[in-house]
Amino acid sequence: MQTNFSALQLADQDISASNTILRSCVHCGFCTATCPTFVLLGDELDSPRGRIYLIKDMLESGQPATEAVVRHVDRCLSCLSCMTTCPSGVHYMHLVDHARRYIEETYTRPWPERLLRRVLGMTLPHPRRFRLALAAARAARPLAGLLPKQGQMAGRLRAMLDLAPASLPPAVDQGPRIHAAEGPRRGRVALMTGCAQTVLAPSINQATIRLLTRMGLEVVVARGQGCCGALNHHMGQHDPAMGFARANIAAWTREIDGEGLDAIVVNASGCGTTVKDYGFMFRGEAEPWAARAAAVASRARDISEVLLQFGYEARRPAPGLTVAYHAACSLQHGQKITAAPKQLLQKAGFTVKEPVESHLCCGSAGTYNLMQPEIAGQLKARKLANLGRTGGRLIASGNIGCLTQLGGGSLPAIHTVELLDWMAGGPEPANLPGA
Repeated sequence: MQTNFSALQLADQDISASNTILRSCVHCGFCTATCPTFVLLGDELDSPRGRIYLIKDMLESGQPATEAVVRHVDRCLSCLSCMTTCPSGVHYMHLVDHARRYIEETYTRPWPERLLRRVLGMTLPHPRRFRLALAAARAARPLAGLLPKQGQMAGRLRAMLDLAPASLPPAVDQGPRIHAAEGPRRGRVALMTGCAQTVLAPSINQATIRLLTRMGLEVVVARGQGCCGALNHHMGQHDPAMGFARANIAAWTREIDGEGLDAIVVNASGCGTTVKDYGFMFRGEAEPWAARAAAVASRARDISEVLLQFGYEARRPAPGLTVAYHAACSLQHGQKITAAPKQLLQKAGFTVKEPVESHLCCGSAGTYNLMQPEIAGQLKARKLANLGRTGGRLIASGNIGCLTQLGGGSLPAIHTVELLDWMAGGPEPANLPGA
């Protein structure tokens, strides 16, 4: 694709990076076939190729974003299926992230939307605030019928009430500490405990710690680590996102410089994609931050990668359960990890089935199911139907957002690591169906 940025514009590192990405696009359109919003809406501007043209024109002009550009970019899930499909290696993730930041800095949204996005950005990444917000949502759920039947904001409020779980697991202390390895120590890793996951499903981190320590790994929950920054980053809220990332980099750098880390383990694939991108996010920062960010990113590993590396083995007999495996977009497209989770589930004795259209997003996508509930609902229904046709007794996935989106249906949704921990000697997952 030909671009026409001025020399002054190209002096900006974000424009320069986006220019390189834009020039790698050859307009082939392969991305349209695997883009969830294009599949649903059939609008070229709701495809990656269409959005690339819109973003190019917006950035070249240097003018504030228009309502039309914002509408179509907002509809993008950042599922990154287009990056898997693209034969030219267009790094769409960095381009759309830049576009979202530009929109946030130049476009004035209607005040209810500004308020909603601000509240989400200040609530979801903070476990205590998030728990209080969920309690409030549960209390308000009986009032959902009073909301107007029409209107974008009313639909978003209904989506928030619908997604709030009927009950929450008890709060679990997941603060900084060292979990000793069982037997001879084979390695030392840091676990990213995250934010929303610690409230919605603390059992995932507990299962991860049991598995890793049982395999001879010392697990460190570093003081000062928290949200990865993805939720803010994908809403264009640059400074809060960088603040969260900076806190994590500082926390893990202390461990790297101390006793060292073999890996930084992430068990929420949406977070893992962001942590692995810290090197790019901090590329223009003054030293030592750029080097520290690159060092952290180079050590980031999805839990499935670490379990395979250190030789996961099951200890229980095969459970006789067929699992419908949902490949989270952030894992299969963002991190290019496709085989490892399925191999581990098979090693644990599960029969693994994948649905048709496994490349399509479930509609969770961070805050997408709150901001674009109609499209997210269509994708959820389509995904659940395809998962149901596999004959699986449960859904396994490696991302808390997907589990929240797909849970509550006819099939229980369970994190892959909880199933693996159970078969390696841990407790049975709470919502496991009978064999």
